[in-house]
Amino acid sequence: MKHIRAGAWVGITFAVLAATTACGTEAARKTADAVGHADAIMAALTRASDKASGFGSAEVETTTEIAASRGKPVAMDGTYSWGDGAALDVEMDTASAQMQSVQDDPTLTMKMVDGAYYYEVDPQPSGPLKGKHWMRIDVSAVVGEAGANSIADNADPTAGLRYIGASKDVMNLGEETVRGKKATHYRGSIGTQQVNASGLTAQEKKAAVKSLEASGGKVSLDIWVDGKDLPVRVKQSGGGMTVTMDYLKFGGIKPITAPPAADTADLTDEVEKQRDQSLNQ
Repeated sequence: MKHIRAGAWVGITFAVLAATTACGTEAARKTADAVGHADAIMAALTRASDKASGFGSAEVETTTEIAASRGKPVAMDGTYSWGDGAALDVEMDTASAQMQSVQDDPTLTMKMVDGAYYYEVDPQPSGPLKGKHWMRIDVSAVVGEAGANSIADNADPTAGLRYIGASKDVMNLGEETVRGKKATHYRGSIGTQQVNASGLTAQEKKAAVKSLEASGGKVSLDIWVDGKDLPVRVKQSGGGMTVTMDYLKFGGIKPITAPPAADTADLTDEVEKQRDQSLNQ
């Protein structure tokens, strides 16, 4: 099997990690006590977050753009589930994922479930993927234990609507049409300085700052909410990356399960070695 570029795993994982960055529900409720214009905006975003969160799953289209990368944006289309932990079942472009060495088709299936990534591959004539249709890699092998814990602890991607609750710089940009739906466009940004100056508890501040550090210390959010109080699109920028998640449908998603173990090869150790080599270069 050809050498697998560690950057592929990093690009894929950032799409999940950035989209699930969020602060706690109680913290958001406290910061929603602001007055006037900001209060009305936060009330709208809190309604949207509460309603969307209750569905537990959604059909999504996600695009991740990495400023330092010369490759195409990484796009993923499929289902996301957070009702029982974070789980993905999506189709993505093989070339942008840098997976051409193990998949001839222009697109491939990627799953994230039970703390691991699964990639649909072409069975290889030799090596660890000999006769296998799936490759498994622990999430922690890609983003480290802290990153894996962040994904597990912040599974609900719609919680990001609450994230700008600690920011007083939130704007209502008016009505726009997104995915054929009329939606209100909100925009805000937040950094560690704003979090530390907020009314959050010490524990809440620590958690929020830790999440922000994964995005370079500051994030900007654009959120579009339709007339049914549901998010249509959430766009987050920070740390040299921009992640856009479109919500096509909420709820009704079949449970996401791992591929058969007998048809899966575990390449966690190999990816960990490649990651370590890349960091030491």
